[in-house]
Amino acid sequence: MSYLLNALSLLIELAFEAAVALLLLRVAAEACRADFNNPLSQFVYRYTNPVLAPIRRVLPNWRRINLAALLLAWLAMLLKRLLLFALLGVMPHPTGLLLLALAELLDFALLFYIVLLFGWSLLSMFAVDRRQPLLRLAGTILEPLLRPLRGKLIAGNIDFAPMAVMIVLLLARLLIAAPLIDLGARLAMPL
Repeated sequence: MSYLLNALSLLIELAFEAAVALLLLRVAAEACRADFNNPLSQFVYRYTNPVLAPIRRVLPNWRRINLAALLLAWLAMLLKRLLLFALLGVMPHPTGLLLLALAELLDFALLFYIVLLFGWSLLSMFAVDRRQPLLRLAGTILEPLLRPLRGKLIAGNIDFAPMAVMIVLLLARLLIAAPLIDLGARLAMPL
């Protein structure tokens, strides 16, 4: 690939993955019932609601999971992958493309939680204000993952629960998402 195509593919990935990150943040915030008075929650709702409101009339939430946001995130990954294949001049098979987009969404969601958990853990080691909006939102989103291990992996006043959850998320990326991405890429490539 030429340097120009590399730069263009990087810009396409950044644009679509920023949109997917915003949608996944909306899904996670709603599922965990994040505080709506948090300025970050208001930002996420303000910029995702115009797109999600019409879809939510047709596709309502299931329990506390915003299916419309998940559908849009998957469609964004699908469109991103389709554009990247178009840059290569390749027309992918539809079934492989659908599976590849779903696998990449799963991988991105796992990476999203890994980065969020790492940043939250790093910030919690310093003397920062616990009322800070980013810490409050991250703590609310990560609480369901940390709750089962909370207080069970403590050694010398250090809680290793975030590290254990991070290892599980990394293993899920390696053992679940990566094989699905490989399978989707093999199915998507024309013969």
